[in-house]
This record gives sequence, C-alpha cells and structure tokens, in this order.
Amino acid sequence: MDLTQRRLPHIHAAGQPLFVTFRLHGSLPSSRHFSSETLTSGHAFVHFDRLLERQSAGPLYLQMPDIARLVAASILAGAERDYILHAWVVMPNHVHLLVTPLTNVSALMRRLKGSTARRAHLRLCLAGRPFWQHESYDRLVRDSVEFRQIENYIVQNPVRAGLAVSAELYRWSSAWAGEAG
Repeated sequence: MDLTQRRLPHIHAAGQPLFVTFRLHGSLPSSRHFSSETLTSGHAFVHFDRLLERQSAGPLYLQMPDIARLVAASILAGAERDYILHAWVVMPNHVHLLVTPLTNVSALMRRLKGSTARRAHLRLCLAGRPFWQHESYDRLVRDSVEFRQIENYIVQNPVRAGLAVSAELYRWSSAWAGEAG
C-alpha cells in the first residue's frame, strides 16, 4: 500500500480499483465554504461535484470538442500501460475515472495530467498558466457493490448535469454508444 499526501491523503493499493476525479484549475468558486466538521469526506466530494456540474465558475475548456477529444484519447492511451480502465467521463471542467492501477498512481496521474495540459496549452495558447488543479480526489473501491455504484455515478454524471438525456448519448464517456473518434 502506498500513502501519499498533499492536502488530501491518497492511499493506493496495487491491484485494487480506484475512483479518481481531477478538475481544471480555478473550476470551483473561491467563495465555497462549508464546515468539515459537519460533512464526511464522501458528502464533501458530492458537494464539490455538484458545484462542478453546475459549471458556475472558472474555465470550461473540456466542453470544447478538440480539448475533450485529446483528454479522452489520453485516458484511453493510459489504459494501454498504466491502468485497467473500467469507466470514465470528461465533463466540461472535470474528469472522473474508475481504474485499477498497474503502476504508481502518482506517476500515472502526472503522465495523464501533464501530457493533456501540454497539448491543451498549445491549442488554447495558455502557456505559463495552470491547466489542472494540482490536487486530485481519489478513493479506493471497497467491494463490488461500491464498484457498480461508482461506475454508475461516473457514466450518469452528464445526465445529472443536463448535458445528455442518456449516458449513451454523451460522446466523452465510456458509455458513449456512437462511433469511436
């Protein structure tokens, strides 16, 4: 088991599924306040995810098809070497992944976020500005019931956010039923 920490503790176990969320830099309103004494970490995650779904603050670069396509392609490419990919979605300002890591999680996240940030910077002319928030949220998946709940949570995210009427109609997701590319 690997334990890393910045502001949030990150616990990773080889071969155990992991739910990961990362977001664009500045995508949450700076005025967000709630008491950590009254919310569990799970409730705090849902609170922040609902704020992200509302898309009420910060950049929405991932709603641009060219940028969403490059992030989706990088997620799929990572599945060839860094993880077993179970479910994913690229939302306008954040990404959810359900993966089983095959390598060090910090390294795979550095590769995924680093490569997409470099390519997005070139396309958006954002050199020198942060693209992704440094910190990511992750949670070890405890059992098959939780795995299915998280998988459903991920693929239904665009529907909850009003971006699609069904998960299969949202292009930037593992649920997409259309043609690849």
